[in-house]
Amino acid sequence: MPLHRGHEKPDERPLSVNPLRGETNPVSGMTEAPPRHRLPDGPLAPTTAYQVVHDELMLDGNARLNLATFVTTWMEEQAGLLMAECRDKNMIDKDEYPRTAELERRCVAMLAELWNAPDPSEVIGCSTTGSSEACMLAGLALKRRWAQRNADRYPGARPNLVMGVNVQVCWEKFCTFWEVEARQVPMEGDRFHLDPEAAAELCDENTIGAVGILGSTFDGSYEPIADLCAALDRLQERTGLDVPVHVDGASGAMVAPFLDPDLVWDFRLPRVASVNTSGHKYGLVYPGVGWALWRSADALPEELVFRVNYLGGEMPTFGLNFSRPGAQVAAQYYTFLRLGREGYRTVQQATRDVARGLAGHIEALGDFRLLTRGDELPVFAFTTRDEVTAYDVFDVSRRLRERGWLVPAYTFPAHREDLSVLRVVCRNGFSVDLAELFVEDLGRLLPELRRQPRPSPRDEGAAVGFHH
Repeated sequence: MPLHRGHEKPDERPLSVNPLRGETNPVSGMTEAPPRHRLPDGPLAPTTAYQVVHDELMLDGNARLNLATFVTTWMEEQAGLLMAECRDKNMIDKDEYPRTAELERRCVAMLAELWNAPDPSEVIGCSTTGSSEACMLAGLALKRRWAQRNADRYPGARPNLVMGVNVQVCWEKFCTFWEVEARQVPMEGDRFHLDPEAAAELCDENTIGAVGILGSTFDGSYEPIADLCAALDRLQERTGLDVPVHVDGASGAMVAPFLDPDLVWDFRLPRVASVNTSGHKYGLVYPGVGWALWRSADALPEELVFRVNYLGGEMPTFGLNFSRPGAQVAAQYYTFLRLGREGYRTVQQATRDVARGLAGHIEALGDFRLLTRGDELPVFAFTTRDEVTAYDVFDVSRRLRERGWLVPAYTFPAHREDLSVLRVVCRNGFSVDLAELFVEDLGRLLPELRRQPRPSPRDEGAAVGFHH
């Protein structure tokens, strides 16, 4: 979650409340409006409190028009009802809510089978608050396994984790929080993600594992997981180093099994020790829920599993959080049950078709060059053509925001800081009709942008990689 500072001023004007919204006394709203940055002295009527919060939230962007986020912004009404019915259930209290716990277990079993585990009954897994927590847990398991194998050298030796520079920011957090050296393969030329051979060259006796991304948040492309495993196989043949792989499938692990079934990236590769995904991305569930699965108990050290009994029965747990709602797990099971393989295939194919079609329409406008086309993740990145000098991607992003569209503009990381792009994420609920409206709005902006003498000044500090 983002960090916030408390309000620096001792006091300021209170929130204004429409007097006609008072429960009994319409005048009270004029004189008893609540303060903004301190607790009010007394209670408000529930309808008044609701309206105050509701009105301020109207100034948020429209989630359906947010083409920056990977997070699900639309679900069926029945899923919403289930979530409302489960919002008071504490997921960790498995003794009090055994059926919710059973739904979690079934989801893990379904994912183990979906990701081609050799023996799904051997898989260990859990739900999380999202992929970020799932990645942290996977990283912890990798570090602890490495520490066990190197007990004679650790903690003297410093562990490292190998990954591409395009990883989601949660991996940088993991390395910072748990004192692991991040060894990142830079981008180069038109390769915008990890190079398998370069990753293998960064490995040594202190490498706890390598991370492969399916797919990259920068441009929507899949990293070559099978090639990464093959490079690490050759490394082991040469040096004896056995480096496990974790697949960060935050988005792609819920796309590739349905649209790219012949792509080998999952537990079919013996070197893949663990996989995570976001249920709240292409798992099609509202935030926040993620999943982390390990090939077997050997991949998840027992000492990381905590067992508590003060909520009723003994419960093995592995997570950074403790109490959290069971609603998202129920919604995930609902979605698995509702769609099945064929339903997921249909939904994800429709989303990919929208992405491909939209990318083609944007290319046809003539001002833009596509980096990717939405044919892996339903996500694509594009930039202005070299001959376009009157405006840049940051101008486009600003002007689209005026129309309600949130499209991030950002620079790429090490070795490609010269490249600034726009990225569009297509999700379930972003229909062909909405895509057409987007292209129309973009097309309307171009004549005015082309008349600019030069790109508008911008805050250089804002041009950073967009890790969403």
